[in-house]
Amino acid sequence: MFFFHPKDPFSRLTNKLEMIIKGRLWLQAILALALGVVAGIFMGPDLGFMDPARAAVITSWLALPGELFLRLIAMVLIPLLVASIIRGLGGSNDIKKLRSIGLKFFAYIICTTIVASTIGLTMANLVQPGKYVHLSGTELSSSESDQERTNREASSPLVRRDGLGRGEQGQINGIPESKNGMEIVEALPSSIVNLIPENPLRSALEGEMLGVVIFSIIIGIAFAVRSNKKIEPLLGLLDGILEVCMTIVKWALILVPFAVFGLIARMASQVGVVTLLGMGVYVLTVLGGLLILLIFYYLVILIFGRRNPFVFIKQIAPVQLLAFSTSSSAAVIPVSIKKAEDDLDVNPETAEVIVPLGATMNMDGTALYQSVALLFLAQISGIDLSIMQMSLVVLTLVLSSIGAPATPGVGMVILGSVAANLGIPTAGLALIFGVDRIIDMCRTAVNVTGDLTACVVLGKK
Repeated sequence: MFFFHPKDPFSRLTNKLEMIIKGRLWLQAILALALGVVAGIFMGPDLGFMDPARAAVITSWLALPGELFLRLIAMVLIPLLVASIIRGLGGSNDIKKLRSIGLKFFAYIICTTIVASTIGLTMANLVQPGKYVHLSGTELSSSESDQERTNREASSPLVRRDGLGRGEQGQINGIPESKNGMEIVEALPSSIVNLIPENPLRSALEGEMLGVVIFSIIIGIAFAVRSNKKIEPLLGLLDGILEVCMTIVKWALILVPFAVFGLIARMASQVGVVTLLGMGVYVLTVLGGLLILLIFYYLVILIFGRRNPFVFIKQIAPVQLLAFSTSSSAAVIPVSIKKAEDDLDVNPETAEVIVPLGATMNMDGTALYQSVALLFLAQISGIDLSIMQMSLVVLTLVLSSIGAPATPGVGMVILGSVAANLGIPTAGLALIFGVDRIIDMCRTAVNVTGDLTACVVLGKK
């Protein structure tokens, strides 16, 4: 059987990433975030210390490291995930166990995503963050115009040029655009067929991540049913791809403090102090929901994993901090696998399957954030959603969060698509995009925690 032994590239690169964690990259990111807010306010329109045109030029240069960081992570995302998933599945020759793990993990994803979405909707209904922000033409133009947002989305490496994360035939990650539950049910058979990509290369080029993930799963299972002697050269090739991808990730991590500072400074200079304070209620609502979701995970560890949650928190803290710093679940895959195997005493075969799959399919933190954001958009537009509509929101988020790219900022792509499909005005997306960097860091740490929780519950030795 082929697993990630101490001498393989994952283990070697994990040691390098752990050195970065010990260098307190997370603390550098937090300090950069605070300094970025101060710098952005100083250059913003409220204080009037700097001409808006000059401030825009300066902040665009300050944000350059952040744009480079996002591009580097996006560049290696697909080869990293494809190699990780195929390597994890293909390294096992116990098909029965692999099938058992897969089915249990899928059930885990569905259940926890429903819980996360419900927590988000509950928090948004209780706090009503949209009541603290009043949209006006001035505020929208100061944050990001429709044309600027269209240009940004069109140039994003994660977004197709024909829409916000939309695939062909009006689909999002293989899910048909619908405005009511009956249409979703009617289109379900064709949607299931469309999950299998006709052309995996086209899916990769167009950013349809669910197709890429399913292709990788099918190939990985095919590897697992063959003799390991016949596929050993291919497994070695995948190890080489992983090593190259993680080396590029390591280079990208050098930019993290500068990236956070520049992106936050640009955001703060665009939205202004008043809007920033109003959006603070929205940010706190999301962070409160994420904290409740973390507590839920720790209860799952206590009840189903039969472990001390405080010990679990201490064991996974380095992974959470690295995920917080990078805002990318994919970037911490090797650290998560090593942590699950060495410290959490998880079966290697399970960890090597769950962690890569979880990086794109288990997005509880993202689902919670999107549920709050959707209600926030509805509230600032004066729309009250019924119980049935909120149930549809949960269903849509469960479907759309599976197969989402594990890269920074992808939550905004999914959010815009889901909001448009549910008939919720997207005028406030510019404001949400402004503060997304802070939330993205936190929800990524929660997403990774969900993957490690699944490893503990499903992968006992």
